[in-house]
Amino acid sequence: MTEFPQFPPGFLFGTATSAYQIEGGWHEDGKGLSIWDVFSHTPGKIKTGETGDVACDTYHDFQTDIDIMRELGLNAYRFSISWPRVLPLGMGEVNPKGLDYYSRLVDALLEAEITPFVTLFHWDMPQALMDAYGGFAGRETALIFADYAEVVVRHLGDRVKHWITLNEPWEHAWLGYFVGEHAPGRRRPWEYFRVAHHELLAHGMAVERIRALSPDAQVGITLGMHTIEPARPTAKDREAARLADQLTNTFFLDAIYRGRYPAELMRRIRFLRPPIQPGDMAIIAQPIDFLGVNYYSRGFVSHRWYIPLFRAWLDEGPRQPEPGAPPPQYTAMGWEVYPQGLYDWLMRLTQDYGRPVLYVTENGAAFDDVVSKDGRVHDPDRIAFLQAYMSQAARAIQDGADLRGYFIWTLMDNFEWAEGFSKRFGIVYVDHRTQQRIIKDSGYWVRELIRHQQASGR
Repeated sequence: MTEFPQFPPGFLFGTATSAYQIEGGWHEDGKGLSIWDVFSHTPGKIKTGETGDVACDTYHDFQTDIDIMRELGLNAYRFSISWPRVLPLGMGEVNPKGLDYYSRLVDALLEAEITPFVTLFHWDMPQALMDAYGGFAGRETALIFADYAEVVVRHLGDRVKHWITLNEPWEHAWLGYFVGEHAPGRRRPWEYFRVAHHELLAHGMAVERIRALSPDAQVGITLGMHTIEPARPTAKDREAARLADQLTNTFFLDAIYRGRYPAELMRRIRFLRPPIQPGDMAIIAQPIDFLGVNYYSRGFVSHRWYIPLFRAWLDEGPRQPEPGAPPPQYTAMGWEVYPQGLYDWLMRLTQDYGRPVLYVTENGAAFDDVVSKDGRVHDPDRIAFLQAYMSQAARAIQDGADLRGYFIWTLMDNFEWAEGFSKRFGIVYVDHRTQQRIIKDSGYWVRELIRHQQASGR
């Protein structure tokens, strides 16, 4: 008999998606271009040569997926707003058809008794703001983002009570500007800290607007949490890991919860320091109602003398197992299955940052799923993954973490950024030629988990 982890009464079980990865309708009904529209249409940027032009086609049909969520017993759904669908140029004239789409989506979710969690920025910057200001490289974009947040909250705030300002600002700044593997593909390392600071400033400004318009709303931000460990038990690798942790984790956490960036990191980066103006850190650090935690795996850091400033190299790919230890398991993304890291992060946040309200806003795994002869999608590895990670989340709650919900990444197989459609994270299989949906075995496992929770009176 399957052992299901137990969660407290009122716990939210949901899935998470993002606009560009599922919506399609990339150039319809007045929508403007995003940086991902442009990036995916640039030859060589997407490994498979595909685009998100159609994706999962939820712009034309979201009801099918809401019906699936309801069938699985999910009671929450995290999705994002496409900024250029609402404001084609990022600012100025509002596109009423874009707002109407999200209004209808919210109404349909509420009708299905599914709580909407709305992310305002999940990486699809309007191309017009990229052209004008370099996206978040320009301080102007932070102010414009606050205006955009106000437009959306004025329209949806009577029904949406859970808002996430930004998704994973580290990843957007690092992958989009430092290494250029994601949109906008800049490869300008000197812009990284400027972008990261302006993202956090945009977050703070948006929190102010949301609070003013919807005082009873719950407002937070989602950060990608990276378990950083030294590659070897040497003093240099431990030092490199500590610095990498400051770069990827505490830069954002300390700004949000303590109103400052790590002093050692600021000294080290010298001429790359972000352009902090008086009052910025107070705006960034105003109180939030919850923190979204995106967690997948861990990385190992080694000292590299030739890397400027940090002398550190982060590797998240396969590695040799330690002597006597079982070989690590990896997902199709090449990420190690390491559920202990989720517990560690939930407890670190609880102990170091004043026991904040937490949601796991993304956790899941890509595997090479196929439709079997029986018409089903059997994905035992994903079931084992979810059971292991969710058990660690339940353990963290028992040990004092104020975790209130868990959003699986993702509902359906979608456009996995630079990987195209080659990586399948969904608990629902999607044939992207026909848009046929098939609930995977992992989806049915989630349904049984929720039913078990309900049967136990929790």
